[in-house]
Amino acid sequence: MAVATQTLEELCINSIRFLAIDAVEKAKSGHPGLPMGAAPMAFVLWDRFLRFNPKNPRWFDRDRFVLSAGHGCMLQYALLHLTGYDSVTINDIKNFRQWESATPGHPENFITPGVEVTTGPLGQGIANGVGLALAEAHLAAVFNKPGHSVIDHYTYVILGDGCNMEGVSGEACSLAGHLGLGKLIALYDDNHISIDGSTDVSFTEDVSKRFEAYGWHVLHVPNGNTDLDAIASAIATAKSVTDRPSMIKVTTTIGYGSPNKANTAGVHGAALGGDEVKLTREKLGWTFAPFDVPQDALHHLRKAVERGADLESQWQATMVAYRGAYPQEAAELDRLIAGKLPADWESSIPLYTPADKAFATRQTSEKALNGLAPAIPELIGGSADLTHSNLTLLKVSGDFQKGQYHNRNLRFGVREHGMGAICNGIALHGGLIPYCATFLVFVDYMRGAIRLSALSEAGVIYVMTHDSIGLGEDGPTHQPVETLASLRAIPNLLVFRPADGNETAGAYKVAIANRIRPTLLALSRQALPQLEGSTISNTEKGAYILSDSEGTPEVILLGTGSETHLCVQAAEKLRADGVRVRVVSIPCWELFDEQSADYQESVLPKAVTKRLAVEAASSFGWGRYLGGEGKMISIERFGVSAPGGLAMEKFGYTVDNVVAQAKSLLG
Repeated sequence: MAVATQTLEELCINSIRFLAIDAVEKAKSGHPGLPMGAAPMAFVLWDRFLRFNPKNPRWFDRDRFVLSAGHGCMLQYALLHLTGYDSVTINDIKNFRQWESATPGHPENFITPGVEVTTGPLGQGIANGVGLALAEAHLAAVFNKPGHSVIDHYTYVILGDGCNMEGVSGEACSLAGHLGLGKLIALYDDNHISIDGSTDVSFTEDVSKRFEAYGWHVLHVPNGNTDLDAIASAIATAKSVTDRPSMIKVTTTIGYGSPNKANTAGVHGAALGGDEVKLTREKLGWTFAPFDVPQDALHHLRKAVERGADLESQWQATMVAYRGAYPQEAAELDRLIAGKLPADWESSIPLYTPADKAFATRQTSEKALNGLAPAIPELIGGSADLTHSNLTLLKVSGDFQKGQYHNRNLRFGVREHGMGAICNGIALHGGLIPYCATFLVFVDYMRGAIRLSALSEAGVIYVMTHDSIGLGEDGPTHQPVETLASLRAIPNLLVFRPADGNETAGAYKVAIANRIRPTLLALSRQALPQLEGSTISNTEKGAYILSDSEGTPEVILLGTGSETHLCVQAAEKLRADGVRVRVVSIPCWELFDEQSADYQESVLPKAVTKRLAVEAASSFGWGRYLGGEGKMISIERFGVSAPGGLAMEKFGYTVDNVVAQAKSLLG
């Protein structure tokens, strides 16, 4: 086909394809097959339907686009460049997958403006899309008024076979169907190829029927390679169905246009190679040099700049009218869009004195959540079917359900991984602060989502209860002896193990205020006393001196969570025997490590080498605080099924054992 015979739309689609081909070829790394096959559906979506402003990627009422099949990221980078985003220049395209490039090997929201969420681990993007759509539904229900639709946008997702194989997508899409999120539209790139070859070797289910069973509206475009009108008609139909999310199966050919590699696994994750690139150019009639874009195509696609400015201008006019009619609601919406917290919100967190009753930290967490909820209306979340164990119900609100989108209690069901990924989408949508909850041991079911919270700077709050062998009779399957160490290894994740109510309050203050860093609270099932010296300000430092003796300490006891009070009581006994003892509470390693060297030295002086750590978990990682002479009361095996108090005693978590171990350090 000669270039002269190509329609304008074909020029645009082939511009997308060849930017992807050329970038992957130059990098000698990447995934050209998906962009080549999915270019038609992506072009139709971005050209005819997607509402966005390339010059203001953060315009709040834009449609959200998620490339769940993130390995095909050159599709998205090509679209960002061609439609006029300043974030992706032609030089960025040429530097695909290179050091400090704006075009990394998978889409990263914190690197490339125009990328909404970080994708790559398959299934995460579609689950994030559920969270984005959920956030839109909630904000629309809260703020829209008759004649004033100030929140009105769609979430579009392109996902592939791999996304549909991953369990996290099933969890999230099942919940989306239950909730009837009608402004979520997923385009399934049905190309029947994965890394191992044809999907026939492992994946032969009827995906359409599965989504129908989830409660989705399902459509099929049999020819996604060339039938642009059918793609457009399907998207238009999907938009008209407002009571259910829509899944459009678009059957395509991976690597479309490649004479020898199309419809093979060979085009999935490797450059075509010079000879095949030449043959593909010949087959598609592409006479342009690498990275050249025909002016007609560029001119057409860059119309998105003017169109986007007009769309945002119209929305701004809508907001002006809204501010006049509903000034209080408008001021609140403006605050949420700006990401500002209400004035004096911290004062709504309950505080405690040593005279107060002992509570499990899951209970002080409940009190903190319900103290914060009236003051922070953007706080929204729930539990993975453990609401009454995690104690995460917001008493000021009902349940977020179909037709009740204004409510703030999310019922995730037994879907831990989907829950975490959905909350990432809520956080990255903007305007809301999501939290989610389960037992600490079950973070293993959602670790992929937690890691992506940290990577993509999504300020999700993870409320994890039943944090040790102290939970008791449920036994080893439910006792997370190794979990804290693995979580503390994740960069940019704050892991709190509060010892009492004030440390719980401090953890929530940090979590609410930090919108680009996720926070995880590991909370006890058993009641703990309120400690003298615990405060929010001390907790914010990550570690602090809880009690001390006159003069330089001979031994330092380091405690976290439910074991801290054992250190306090043991210190009293040791002092009675004439031992100079310092008790240090370490609710958050990460924050302590970020304090100044002077502060760290003031809490843990290097000269004091006799140190005893007490935590009902693995010792892995504690060496950083123990030094060469320190030791630890830890658990280096799985737990047991027994009453919690007895389990703690048998594993050595008693005041007498802390005293004995401290004395053994002193010789």
